[in-house]
Amino acid sequence: MLKPILCALTTTIISTSAYAAIPMPDYAVPGQGQQVILNIPQLRLFLFQDGKLIKTYPITVGKASTQTPLGEYKIGAKVTNPTWSVPLSIQKEMAASGKTVQKSVPPGPNNPLGPVFVRLGAPRLGLGIHGTNVPSSVPGVRSHGCVRLRSPNALDFAAAVQSGADAAVIYQQASVNTDAQNDIWIAVYRDPYNKRTLNKKLLNQSISSWAEQHQLQVDHKRLNNALNKPANTLICLTCSSGKTKVSGNLSSLQWTSGIGAIVELKYIDTTDNKPKQEIAPESSSIEVDEDADEAPKQNITPLHPATTPANPERPAPASTTPASADSGFDVLM
Repeated sequence: MLKPILCALTTTIISTSAYAAIPMPDYAVPGQGQQVILNIPQLRLFLFQDGKLIKTYPITVGKASTQTPLGEYKIGAKVTNPTWSVPLSIQKEMAASGKTVQKSVPPGPNNPLGPVFVRLGAPRLGLGIHGTNVPSSVPGVRSHGCVRLRSPNALDFAAAVQSGADAAVIYQQASVNTDAQNDIWIAVYRDPYNKRTLNKKLLNQSISSWAEQHQLQVDHKRLNNALNKPANTLICLTCSSGKTKVSGNLSSLQWTSGIGAIVELKYIDTTDNKPKQEIAPESSSIEVDEDADEAPKQNITPLHPATTPANPERPAPASTTPASADSGFDVLM
């Protein structure tokens, strides 16, 4: 049985230098083992190992009418080169839109699941994290509920994540982080499911608390602009006009509770709960709701996972110029 024990000491969630300027969610990850976090408004997946961020990718999530359900899950089996068994509901959509009705789609360039499928939660939920035959659809809000990654990233993720690892789908419309010099950085995201759950009172309370503790001056004009015009942009609230990039790594503040302290690591007794890899047979049939997007007309062969996937996404460090499209946000003062 899992016995969670909160660490008595405040511990920074450490990211690798390649991900130094990626805004972290307000979520306590375990000091041992793996944790997957998917933040819907941020359109980003995080994979932590022993309290450290080791992978992060842009994602596509369910549209407002077919939302990716929030909650806590376990990572399940992995299927390489899956065959997509088309649900009856999707077959009806194909017929209604004038498309050729397909009962199944084999591995290849027309398969919307891409080269690999990683089960999210129990099979009855019909959820998964998978690749795509249309890389331009990532990031976005357009699936039937599953989570899409660009195919090289899906292979990279599948190779790194363990079946049985904890996963959480969260809905945080802001990330409030501090850097190595204690400056406060914020990124505010759009509200794709129109939940209107951004608690500005707690957010302001946590920012003010941290600033007071470290004798910092908050630029409230920058803060109000960020809150009023969500733009997926990383903005420094306490930096002087001469500082244009993050110092060291970012660490998340406990802003959702209004505490204004660094998120602590969570220690869990995993003695009797060692994850076991679940590898399903290649080309196994997967029935999940997904869009039958048309792939670009080019010769594409099914991808196969490798020990080190070719060209996995590595976000660029923060700079004075806008970040790349893959990183999913710009870095501004």
